[in-house]
Amino acid sequence: LIGRFEVSLDLKSAETKTCLAHNGWVDLGTNNKSSKKKNKPGSDPELHVSVRVEPDPRYVFQFDGEPECSPRIFQVQGNTKQAVFTCKFGFRNSGDRNLCHSLSSSSLNSVKEQTLKERKGWSITIHDLSGSPVAIASMVTPFVPSPGSNRVTRSNPGAWLILRPDGYTMKPWGRLEAWREPGVSSDVLGYRFELFQDGVATAISVTSSISTKLGGSFVIDGTLSTSTTTAAASCLTSAAGSFDLSTSGGSSRTCSGTGSDFGFLLPQAQRNLGFVMSTMVGGVEKHSEPKVEVGVKHVTCTEDAAAHVALAAAVDLSMDACKLFSHKLRKELRRQQSCVGVVV
Repeated sequence: LIGRFEVSLDLKSAETKTCLAHNGWVDLGTNNKSSKKKNKPGSDPELHVSVRVEPDPRYVFQFDGEPECSPRIFQVQGNTKQAVFTCKFGFRNSGDRNLCHSLSSSSLNSVKEQTLKERKGWSITIHDLSGSPVAIASMVTPFVPSPGSNRVTRSNPGAWLILRPDGYTMKPWGRLEAWREPGVSSDVLGYRFELFQDGVATAISVTSSISTKLGGSFVIDGTLSTSTTTAAASCLTSAAGSFDLSTSGGSSRTCSGTGSDFGFLLPQAQRNLGFVMSTMVGGVEKHSEPKVEVGVKHVTCTEDAAAHVALAAAVDLSMDACKLFSHKLRKELRRQQSCVGVVV
């Protein structure tokens, strides 16, 4: 540590515009007002410092329930909440049920045993208020225990694909991998997120782990280094003000599907992104209603916001998907088997 200095900040003025808080030389030594011993002028090292305070407006979204319960999603502005999305949880590959018609009782038991050893086919679809799908989080790699264990490990993670509209089709926007590993006081959930650019996946720095017992924050922030992201994740709070999605100029009718700054991300440009998003995740046994914050500059249309909301839902559901396989899932997450016509 070379030294320290203090700068007075007027955060009120910086809510709407960039302010120059300090521009000049500062002393870094012990020659300050609180020091009893005064050094000779010029004996302490000096540093020329320019400090700018920039606004960091964010959209804030709140799930009105747990994602697996298909809740509404509100945009929060101070004490005001307005519904902007709905989400629908479901299972893909529903055609598997038709196979039950020709299964013997022994085969049926085998199928039931297999479902207890893997979690697959989960899907969350985000709809706008007109009912049109604007983003999907789909479990594309099953969450299965590694051989000889009852947990999903880093060597064999489960994965979600986040999709968003591009014209008349849904195209991949991001890929989230998750696994569970031992921690100091409790197990932790590890994450890896990749963003697709022209069909090529680019790794993005995110919170490296979240406590399965206490929960935490999943954060994408270009201003944080990998070593400080985890520490900062636990203390992130909402911005004092949030922006109105309905007046941002974005429209699901005019978006090309590549509006977000994320869509043009290059590895060397990650630090220039600034704050991108964060979402709070509850522990495995806790009631979780995700709260999502998205940087305003990363949202140019409804689909941009919806993609981040879908990612937040996938992060939250990964906590359950990585639950120890010795523990039973809640009923909303268990595929109901309704087989008839079983041959004995």
